[in-house]
Amino acid sequence: MTKLSLSVIVPVYNEENTVASVLKRLAAVSAVTEIIVVDDGSVDKSVKECKKVASKKIRVFSKENGGKGSAVRFGLKKATGTYVLIQDADLEYDPDDIAALLEPVAKGRVEIVYGSRFLGPHMNLLFWHRLGNSFLNFLVNILYNTTLSDMETCYKLLPRKVFLDLDLQANDFDIEPEITCKLLKKGYKIFEVPISYVGRDFSEGKKITWRDGIDAVQTIIGLRIGS
Repeated sequence: MTKLSLSVIVPVYNEENTVASVLKRLAAVSAVTEIIVVDDGSVDKSVKECKKVASKKIRVFSKENGGKGSAVRFGLKKATGTYVLIQDADLEYDPDDIAALLEPVAKGRVEIVYGSRFLGPHMNLLFWHRLGNSFLNFLVNILYNTTLSDMETCYKLLPRKVFLDLDLQANDFDIEPEITCKLLKKGYKIFEVPISYVGRDFSEGKKITWRDGIDAVQTIIGLRIGS
């Protein structure tokens, strides 16, 4: 069994209705040793809600708004665990699934694990989001010779040293394809496990749009043809 410590990075932007619940559930996961909350310039009560959660695991940081990618990169500089996982501040991803991601790593079978929303039980997605996800997965699979089912998943479990070696540059949601494409270019194998997923729509605060899809395509192609 591989001994590991787990830092969870939680990028937060205007999630006052859900962030406290997410943090409580994360803190209750015994395998989570550290929770790095990065408030990305929220203009609501997100920071106040974060600080209501009493746990020695939680460290809260604030920065100017720069996008999810910038918050993740900020969090990586603060993380101390041997492994790092990203957790969105809404309730789409269930912290109870973290154990499933850790299991194959703890057994020494694999190094990098993705939680796939499409291999496990999930709420019906918005049609255009599902179509966009399918297209981006197809593009990554054909350009990088792989068979991933959920390249865009938030649940990416990596060794901290691997995360840092990727030299991430993205500031927005294009952090997701950047992580995946750089891993594949470096020859890493990605192990997928099924996770549950309850997607929300724009009326509930969903932030990703078709513009982010265009950015993702540019990132996927740019990293494939780049040095």
